[in-house]
Amino acid sequence: MGADGPADGTGAGAAQGAAGAAQGVEVDRVVSGLAPADAAAVLTDEALAFVAALQRAFSGRRAELLERRRERQRSVAAGAGLDFLAETTDIRGGDWVVAPPAPGLADRRCEITGPTDAKMVINALNSGARVFMADFEDANVPTWANMISGQRNLTDAIMRVLMFTGADGRTYALGEKLATLLVRPRGWHLPERHVLVDGEPVSGALFDFGMYVFRNAHALVSSGVGPYFYLPKLESHLEARLWNDVFTMAEDALGLTRGTIRATVLIETLPAAFEMEEILYELREHSAGLNAGRWDYMFSTVKTFRARGADFVLPDRGAVTMTVPFLRAYTELLVATCHRRGAHAIGGMAAFIPSRRDPAINAHALAKVREDKERESHDGFDGSWVAHPDLVPVCTEVFDAVLGGRPNQIDRRRDDVAVTARQLLAIRDTPGSITEAGLRNNINVAIRYLESWLRGTGAVGIDNLMEDAATAEISRSQIWQWIAVRARLADGRPVTADLVRDIEAEELAAIRSAAGARAFDAGRYADAAALFERVTLVDEFVEFLTVLAYEQVE
Repeated sequence: MGADGPADGTGAGAAQGAAGAAQGVEVDRVVSGLAPADAAAVLTDEALAFVAALQRAFSGRRAELLERRRERQRSVAAGAGLDFLAETTDIRGGDWVVAPPAPGLADRRCEITGPTDAKMVINALNSGARVFMADFEDANVPTWANMISGQRNLTDAIMRVLMFTGADGRTYALGEKLATLLVRPRGWHLPERHVLVDGEPVSGALFDFGMYVFRNAHALVSSGVGPYFYLPKLESHLEARLWNDVFTMAEDALGLTRGTIRATVLIETLPAAFEMEEILYELREHSAGLNAGRWDYMFSTVKTFRARGADFVLPDRGAVTMTVPFLRAYTELLVATCHRRGAHAIGGMAAFIPSRRDPAINAHALAKVREDKERESHDGFDGSWVAHPDLVPVCTEVFDAVLGGRPNQIDRRRDDVAVTARQLLAIRDTPGSITEAGLRNNINVAIRYLESWLRGTGAVGIDNLMEDAATAEISRSQIWQWIAVRARLADGRPVTADLVRDIEAEELAAIRSAAGARAFDAGRYADAAALFERVTLVDEFVEFLTVLAYEQVE
């Protein structure tokens, strides 16, 4: 891997290739919490010109692919199913592999994830995990301040000058040995309204990617790694092809050797599960494997078949473990697909939060994480995710036991796996029931999470679990579906809008009692409850609650 352009970390050479691209760009240069000079250091004309060039090159295809998603959803609603693609049989049967692991990406036995605030970035990079995924997506609220300060924090971390001082006076600084940095930009569906290109909001995905790669690519290469990414919410190999073309254009503009940019794709939508091989194929020179994005995958399953009746209704969220048939088929297929193509298979999130004050909670969290990671490591995953630094040792220990001195187990072919479309869609075989407790939990967690989101925090500890936007999506989509298909609780009562409103009122009263009247009234619980109703108690399903919620943050 190498670079032929300038190595100052700024990507200044790209501006020459995008001469005149800054024309037609409008940007909000006032960023709350940042001094004007600090905001200006991120929002340079050269960086914005680079983003504008990407937007002009790819916005049309992005729009076409988003419409293709809507067309597929209409087809499924009309009774169509999902299956492996007939037109890509040759790819699935072909003899090909992805590029070998890039520097810093061979050993990924433990990965930690979190938002891009300075304290989190420092703690995650120092955590002992092999990889830190810095998240501009589900663990982040896309306020303008969060997006720009996050870009600044990542650049400072790459330059090893990032520091943070807490309200208690405690100082945080980077250590000597740091995790490899990967960045998750927003999905294709999200806009960035603070930057307009030719009068239209820029794609959030292209803004996040473009700003990061332009500002940091050469510094990363000079340090011996590269600009690495996680790609969220893909629904087809054509969306992967679009990302691959974005990477190629960026490499050409920045003078980077082909394949310098790498990306791991989160298989977190049901349609993408039928195109895993094709997604790897499209990104093969830029591929860094696939990840089992379990929480969004559950949300996508509900969303895709939301109005198709009882055969596609899941029980209480807590009852849907990774060992139920349709999720087991999904993870088995992911490992087998990745290893057949020479790619990493990365396991899902351990969302438990250990407690340093309560030994019982701590023991329960560690036991759950150990059980989860033992299943993944024995299934052939090459590494997995945790949400808290205190979980890094147990995840690492479990994978150490399987990997030993090897960096991964990509050479473990899962030729015993043969997953069918029917198995991926075996939703009705999920054991469990819909209970009042499950409905209450969905309402409670969704409102508490949305209240935090509206205040600008996207990664929230709730009931000893680290929750992000995917949790709220599962919660509200289940409620919408239960109402739409006239599902019944275990005690026989139908789930109706009136029942949801009654329980919502009770849960809001309980939240107020627990938080205290002053804290409750000072928060955004009323806004959160109203937003909750806008995405659950409506006739038309809202595709992503974050698109709607984005209207309510600065």
